[in-house]
Amino acid sequence: MVSIDAEHKVTHVCCIGAGYVGGPTSAVMAHKCPDIQFTVVDMDAKRIHAWNSDRLPVYEPGLDSLVQMQRNKNLHFSTDIDEAICAAQIVLIAVNTPAMQGTDSKRGAQADLRQVEACARRVAQCARHNTIVVEKSTVPCGTGDVVARILREHARPHVEFAVLANPEFLSEGTAVRDLLHPDRVIIGGADADDRAQNALAAVYAHWVPRDRIVTMGRWSAELAKLASNAMLAQRVSNINSLSAVCEATGADVQQVARACGLDSRIGAEFLRASVGFGGSCFSKDVASLVWLSASLGLPDVAEYWDNVLKMNDSHMQRFTRRIVSAFDMGVHGVQIAVWGFAFKSGTGDARNTPAAPICQILLDQGAQLAIYDPMVPESQVRDKLDAGKDGSYVVCADAVTAAADAQALVVLTPWPEFRLANWHTVFAAMERPARVFDGHNVVDRQALEHIGFVVTTVG
Repeated sequence: MVSIDAEHKVTHVCCIGAGYVGGPTSAVMAHKCPDIQFTVVDMDAKRIHAWNSDRLPVYEPGLDSLVQMQRNKNLHFSTDIDEAICAAQIVLIAVNTPAMQGTDSKRGAQADLRQVEACARRVAQCARHNTIVVEKSTVPCGTGDVVARILREHARPHVEFAVLANPEFLSEGTAVRDLLHPDRVIIGGADADDRAQNALAAVYAHWVPRDRIVTMGRWSAELAKLASNAMLAQRVSNINSLSAVCEATGADVQQVARACGLDSRIGAEFLRASVGFGGSCFSKDVASLVWLSASLGLPDVAEYWDNVLKMNDSHMQRFTRRIVSAFDMGVHGVQIAVWGFAFKSGTGDARNTPAAPICQILLDQGAQLAIYDPMVPESQVRDKLDAGKDGSYVVCADAVTAAADAQALVVLTPWPEFRLANWHTVFAAMERPARVFDGHNVVDRQALEHIGFVVTTVG
């Protein structure tokens, strides 16, 4: 049993992993806990250099100012992993856990825990005193048991560890707000970890009301993260499936969503039809839940959640077919402006973005794309697309340039600037007929049709 508890004050916290979770989480914690030193460590020297510069490697509204306020006071970014572990009473593990390739499951994918396991071995080898190790990465049920076993096997004499699951519930684009005002903080531990849970709870209690800090078993905490993301992904697939029905019947999916959302049992969140969900979490976590269910001998449960992924994929394909079918001879040689490449607005992250498969299908059929996104670097776009034999694409510096001479304009990320664009200027820049395919129902359809656009929306 680890001797650290709320009465033994935590003075140093180490976070292993300087990515989308570790950086913002540590910045907010440092801001709210001025009496605790936070050190974020990573083997990637370029990433650490970026965190110590004026151009952070992660874009989140409000993050720059927080880092600038706390950096070199009680927030530090370093490649000296061993030293940070030695000084810390609490070590957060916030490394990447991508889906493993080539799993036996028809659809599900087990999370790749090699980085988590490597962190556990390093903590065991470096820690000189009793330490609380906290899972921040999204992990499958039972990962805490694996981490605990590694720590026991590699620990120095007389050093003990408590392993807690403290999943993050951050939404990219609102991560800082989510950290400052969380709906809940979940801390899961084994039966003997009460004092360790209290110690971590005391850190959060600097700014989170105690009634929002919930303690539970470690397996429950691990499953809660997968379940939350799976249910949110399911809601996106729900409304997108209904958008297909709306398109076939003449109903309006936005009106249907509003009617459903007014029911207090359902609520309005995540009922906005779109081209589909993306990002680093939803697909991976649903796939992990499919794999977990199949591995537990629950094929019906696995198939149920697998259908959420199938609906997401088929919805993207259906949207792309609507673009292609609008041209009598297909899109070969057709110049198409693509507005948006991030998987959602408010972030420069293009991981698992729906824009990538949609653009790739168009390129494979010979389309000529001009792509613009206000936050996604050109390098990310080029990493995800292959021009193929007949297709081609350029990455543009602004939206109007992308639209110049285009025969169609496709909105794939709901950035506010697209809704507020000077559509008269855009119309003048495009070929006739000027077609708009709005994958997020961002534009004012009636206003654009009044200008002269031919507009296709979702649902």
